Amino acid sequence: MIGGYIWLPFYYAAIVLLCVLICGVISESGKLWTVGRLLQRRGDKPNVKITATRNCAIRFSNGDNNDVSLNIENLYPFDVNLEIIDEIPVVFQRRDILFRTAVKTESVVNVKYKLRPVTRGEYGFGHILIYASTKLGLLSRRFRCGEPVNIAVYPSFVMLHQYEFLAIHNNLTELGIKKIRRIGHNTEFESVREYIKGDDYRTINWKATARRHLPMVNVWQDERSQQIYSIIDKGRIMQNSFNGMTLLDYAINASLVMSFVAIRKDDKAGLATFAENFETFVPASKQTGQMQQILESLYRQQTVFGESDYSSLYVHLNKHISKRSLLIVYTNFATLTGINRQIEYLRQLAHRHVVLTVFFEDVEMKRFAARTPSSIEGYYEQIVADKFIFDKRTVAFHLRRYGIYTMLTEPDKLSVNVINKYLEMKAGGVI
Repeated sequence: MIGGYIWLPFYYAAIVLLCVLICGVISESGKLWTVGRLLQRRGDKPNVKITATRNCAIRFSNGDNNDVSLNIENLYPFDVNLEIIDEIPVVFQRRDILFRTAVKTESVVNVKYKLRPVTRGEYGFGHILIYASTKLGLLSRRFRCGEPVNIAVYPSFVMLHQYEFLAIHNNLTELGIKKIRRIGHNTEFESVREYIKGDDYRTINWKATARRHLPMVNVWQDERSQQIYSIIDKGRIMQNSFNGMTLLDYAINASLVMSFVAIRKDDKAGLATFAENFETFVPASKQTGQMQQILESLYRQQTVFGESDYSSLYVHLNKHISKRSLLIVYTNFATLTGINRQIEYLRQLAHRHVVLTVFFEDVEMKRFAARTPSSIEGYYEQIVADKFIFDKRTVAFHLRRYGIYTMLTEPDKLSVNVINKYLEMKAGGVI
């Protein structure tokens, strides 16, 4: 049209093109907003031409990738191009849940993506927004499909199922679980059988040998029905995060897997949590439903801003646990000053039980300390980082002096390292 001021035919050409555009828009709107014969033949609602459903688990696993799929059906009597936006929970802060695809008439397309939550709780999904257009693409029509739904995020049961699957096939070494040879003799009698070449002569049962006139030996097995308690500190020291997850969530995931392994070993698994006060307590058991009870208890745990009270922990554990047990305490003391305020209560617990304290290494601090400084300021910063690392190792050494077992581990290796330590202690006759 501007060119028409210079040469008049340009103006008439612009008018023709504008008319073509208007006709195209009217045609597109008629196709997208008018009920087609296909809908009338199928008896569908006149205003529903695109349908979509969201398929996902009713529970998400914290710290793991969870599958979500969208099924979109085209009820138009022609092919359409779609832009699909799923209203995921805002806590994920993702802007890439936008999918573009072409769908033929009377066809269904499936779109899949994954979500990784890092916090337990309830997450709300919104609608599925779909923008449909024809191949010309002048207009698009929005469809709001699906219903809002809330999904609960539980401790990592995906990891638990992975351990369960590999345990059934006796292949836990794939996850890093070591096969540890038991030191010495087992202490629980199982049965008497015939002597086989290579058996220890010290296990010969002379009375059974005299009765059967054949060499018979006693068979022993690992001591069973021992109590294994996961004790989780929920104080402010557990609010530090690694890869988006707090140390509390790593401890919760490890406690869930540890409880499963303990029950598989015919031990009894229990749970206790504390912060400023003693809070949750699940008595040790290996009965059916124990894992579900532990899972539900772990789902509701949250950190607090106060300092944890180990005196309250000591009093309540003495009240609730009478039998000698293995207490796995997940905490994160960083300095000797912090541990000195609580060491006496841990020592008292160690007199009656076997106490294993689990600390977390600061991976980012280790990486920072391993760098080569490029300035004087960098050397000072590296010295400070080295001091923090040394203090944490000193805390672990300080606890070992009082007969308290300790383990210093990276957060992402916590579950495997705790299980290996448990198996090592069990094989060594410590518990």
